[in-house]
Amino acid sequence: MAVVEFRKITWDNFEECIGLELHQEQKNYVASNVYSLAQSYIALLNDDLPAMTFTIYDEETMIGFIMLYHDTTEENEYGDEPCYGILRLMIDRRFQGKGYGKKAMIKALEFIMTFPQGEASAVYISYDPSNKVAKHLYSSFGFEETGKVNDVGEVIVRRELNFSFPTKKG
Repeated sequence: MAVVEFRKITWDNFEECIGLELHQEQKNYVASNVYSLAQSYIALLNDDLPAMTFTIYDEETMIGFIMLYHDTTEENEYGDEPCYGILRLMIDRRFQGKGYGKKAMIKALEFIMTFPQGEASAVYISYDPSNKVAKHLYSSFGFEETGKVNDVGEVIVRRELNFSFPTKKG
């Protein structure tokens, strides 16, 4: 059984990270890794709490990319609570349909629960309403729609941070 892990982006894996790809029909769902890393760089230079970017590995094989953030009460556009968010979660097209998205989500939530940039009470993520796979994944982890849509038309979902992970039935 594969165990995914997050690794920092280095000069040694940078090119491979930006080479990860989605299926053509998914490219409107997630910003490119190049764009995400550029955003992360700008946040590093300008924000108190820069984005947390990682490659996702299964043993020695890079399978994806993730970008997380932490908002304080003052910065949070969703409400008046400190929170974490998952800005990007992508699994390379070669590794989709193998359960890696679920494993990466578990790893992301475990990481967030260590409160690496401060306390929070919830985690947010958004998805394109036509992305049924993302909707199913997030709802399987107990994310609930907030009734809000972000500036690019994505549905915003929220999950309390006092939770347990889904288990297999039967």
